[in-house]
Amino acid sequence: MTALLIDDEKHCRDVLTLLLKRYCPNVEILAGCANGPEGLKAIESMHPDLIFLDIEMPGMSGFEMLEACRYTDFRVIFTTAFNEYAIKAIRHNALDYILKPVDKDELVRAVAKAEQEQTSQEPSNIEQFLGYLQNQRIGDRIALPTMEGLQIIHSEEIYYCESDGGYTRFALKNGQIILISKTLKEVEDVLETKGFCRVHHSYLINLRYVQRYIRGDGGEVVMANNKTLPVSRNKKQEFLSLLEKI
Repeated sequence: MTALLIDDEKHCRDVLTLLLKRYCPNVEILAGCANGPEGLKAIESMHPDLIFLDIEMPGMSGFEMLEACRYTDFRVIFTTAFNEYAIKAIRHNALDYILKPVDKDELVRAVAKAEQEQTSQEPSNIEQFLGYLQNQRIGDRIALPTMEGLQIIHSEEIYYCESDGGYTRFALKNGQIILISKTLKEVEDVLETKGFCRVHHSYLINLRYVQRYIRGDGGEVVMANNKTLPVSRNKKQEFLSLLEKI
């Protein structure tokens, strides 16, 4: 079984390579890719049997990379640190994932499942999964009132929201900052059921893009865009509880 490793973190690719060589010798690693565009090129040119795909990557997420694929005749094992939304979507479509740091037993199990599916020539669920993602996005759109009119975005495009008096700034994955004339509380009422958490009187964050938490009185949270945001002491427990559930 041939495989590609697609992850923006080199040490994660290196660890996965080591584990595969040691515990899954039937897997031939074709290449390691550091981002979505590299992964797309490798998939199109190499036609692997299996890809290990990191979900959260800067620029193009693992899900976005899959949506851009023209060739999808392969198995996929997602890798993720934590992402409640992503895991729910993966489970819903009978796909597989392993949590970081990668456990060798989970890796062996996931690879064995992929090999069995390939041997029995079971159809891949990737197209079904992509359809599911599209349907989820249609019901997950948010209209932001701007000076020019309305800008339609999806909640997964938002890293975090920041209070600015009676206004709120939206920090998006594409680097864009949008200022709207609604309070952060009004925004929270819309987004709190979509995987967002109020960690500070000035900040509402998208939990799927939390990279790490730094301990402190309230502490700080580092987002996927490397922005460090404060966590209020009175918001700390609720935030950590949500992370544990993820």
